[in-house]
Amino acid sequence: MIDRPLIAPPDLLVRGRWLKRIDGVVLACVAVVAALTMVSPIQAIESIRFTFDNLVEIAPFLLLSVGFAALAAATGADALIGRAFTGSPRAMIAVAALAGALSPFCSCGVIPLIAALLAMGIPLSAVMAFWLASPVMDPSMFLLTSGVLGVDFAVAKTLAAIGLGLFGGLTVHLLARGRHLGDPLRDGVGNGGCGGARVRTPRPVVWRFWSEPERRKRFWRESGKNGLFLLRWLTLAFLLESVMLAWVPADLITDMLGGTGIMPVVTATLLGVPAYLNGYAALPLVGGLVGQGMSPGAGLAFLVAGGVTSVPAALAVWALVRPPVFGLYLALALTGSLASGLLFQLWSTL
Repeated sequence: MIDRPLIAPPDLLVRGRWLKRIDGVVLACVAVVAALTMVSPIQAIESIRFTFDNLVEIAPFLLLSVGFAALAAATGADALIGRAFTGSPRAMIAVAALAGALSPFCSCGVIPLIAALLAMGIPLSAVMAFWLASPVMDPSMFLLTSGVLGVDFAVAKTLAAIGLGLFGGLTVHLLARGRHLGDPLRDGVGNGGCGGARVRTPRPVVWRFWSEPERRKRFWRESGKNGLFLLRWLTLAFLLESVMLAWVPADLITDMLGGTGIMPVVTATLLGVPAYLNGYAALPLVGGLVGQGMSPGAGLAFLVAGGVTSVPAALAVWALVRPPVFGLYLALALTGSLASGLLFQLWSTL
């Protein structure tokens, strides 16, 4: 009788280490594509193409944001950025909400910038104001919304974006003393604690960071770490979005959002989470629904909630921040979306 070795063979050890190194997000992406291939090969190809196109479209923002964070880490410019956000918290929140409504970021595209800001210790209240307002409106969205739904609707959506940012930022400011909001980023995502320390104890900024080997290494290390992290999660988010675009039936949404009163607004707010198309593709759908009798308030609530709290966006947020901050983000987004829809519906009836 031959005793079994107490130590696994080398090939098994290597295989075990390889399996442990496989990232869960990458596995999820592969699983989604594999499931689509078995159910609908054509849709699998379309989803891959959709994901690739969106990643290419968002690549400039992704590269700029990742480079911005890496540059700040390599040069020590965190202190400068921190000083730029000093002053009255309410003023910072107001500026962030306005800037968010005018920025060209989508719900997933704003994630890299948010990661950079939080990692450098920028107050969560100001970041939340920008975070909530940014996906709702931008200049090109305003023009397209005006053409599809009218100028009044476009103005209302812009005001909803700013109002949502103000509401979220001020609420976080009031709750900022809670211990769960002190370090919003998850472990391994940026370095909020050290970033905050660098802002509190500024050191000289070295703009010519490439002249020092250690700073060069830090730049490339931070770029690779943040870039791979965001690329993995954005890939999964766009894959899920493509599935929603293909398989969420428009007739179902029409049936559930028809009619007038408060309930359609409530239903539209809740449906904005799973039934999100994207900011531009959703406009014709909402225009058709409004033409069939859906209240404008329900349409606005659907667009605002869909842009901010959709599953792809929420998935990226979940990967970025701790659970208490994620829960607060969803609560603020849903409450603000519902309030925006109800206020617009009330204004439409006057």
